[in-house]
Amino acid sequence: MQDLPRSATEPDGSVVVRVLSYNIRSMRDDVAALARVLRACRPDVVCVQEAPRFYGWRKAAARLARNSGLVYVSGGAPAAGPMILSSLRAHVERVEDVLLPRTPGLHQRGFATAVLRFGRARLGVLSCHLSIDDHERYEQGRLLLERLSALDVPYGVVGGDFNDRPDGRTFGLLADALRDGWATNPWGREHTTRLGDPLQRIDAVFTTEGVEVLGCGVPMGLRDVRERDLRAATDHLPVLAALRVPTA
Repeated sequence: MQDLPRSATEPDGSVVVRVLSYNIRSMRDDVAALARVLRACRPDVVCVQEAPRFYGWRKAAARLARNSGLVYVSGGAPAAGPMILSSLRAHVERVEDVLLPRTPGLHQRGFATAVLRFGRARLGVLSCHLSIDDHERYEQGRLLLERLSALDVPYGVVGGDFNDRPDGRTFGLLADALRDGWATNPWGREHTTRLGDPLQRIDAVFTTEGVEVLGCGVPMGLRDVRERDLRAATDHLPVLAALRVPTA
């Protein structure tokens, strides 16, 4: 499989940024395999879903970041699961963790957000894990768009487990307002459910207008990404996107 463009700063100041979205199932599986997948993808930004959020979550997040060559940015327990990690290439301007309105009987949900700067290019980042309930999920989709806009930066990216397929109404809401990375420039494998499970694309990377998607998909077959690690790391497959972000 052809590799994605590597991280770079271009002569006009625009940057190529690798963004990975990954549901890690609270690190209940093979954490060493998970770290190997993260390192092999060489991301600048990781939007994590189902990060550890109970006792000892900070140590677990720090250990995962250290073993993956990344640093903790925001989220985890304060965002009810979503988390953002980054490489040292990113300068963190500000972060905010957001808890969403909760429906009784359903899990608490939230957003991890950050504004990151790469040289002269600024990128708003939002990591999310939306509800399994259709009504609540749709309302969370509306709040996601509001929150992304409230970051008040020219360019933004959303990575998440949307618990919805491309033909669903929440996925459609987001795809109408943002650019679905896979639909814009497909690369790698499409479906994000665990190997051997029914084929579904419920994890995705979305961008705002002006961000060029150089490729987006599951890094199955990417150099150094081993299938046995993907099988062992968690019950989702990661989505990797290479994005060109202009200067403001």
